[in-house]
Amino acid sequence: METKAILNYTRISPRKVGIVLDLIRGKTVDLADAILKHTPKAASEDLQKLLKSAVSNAENNFGMDKSSLYVSQCFVTPGPILKRLRPGPHGRAFRILKRTSHITIIVKEKE
Repeated sequence: METKAILNYTRISPRKVGIVLDLIRGKTVDLADAILKHTPKAASEDLQKLLKSAVSNAENNFGMDKSSLYVSQCFVTPGPILKRLRPGPHGRAFRILKRTSHITIIVKEKE
């Protein structure tokens, strides 16, 4: 049995999120929460909330035991890119790409 939590349209680059997701993949929920709490990355706060949501979904909707949960899968996919212009020299404009992410965390119960 597995449950998941999805966070869509987060205003952070998928590349930055993927670095932090690699740290928690396959870990128990308590260990993953501790890792996220002490990781000084911008994505850590959002991922900590998402992990908490996935655990709550498992406990409340499916009656799973929190102590036996682990992060079975976690991945990020790119969302839509917000395109902005920045003034450049001689009246030119430079494009700025503000990237977004769709993040998914799936937790499973150990047998």
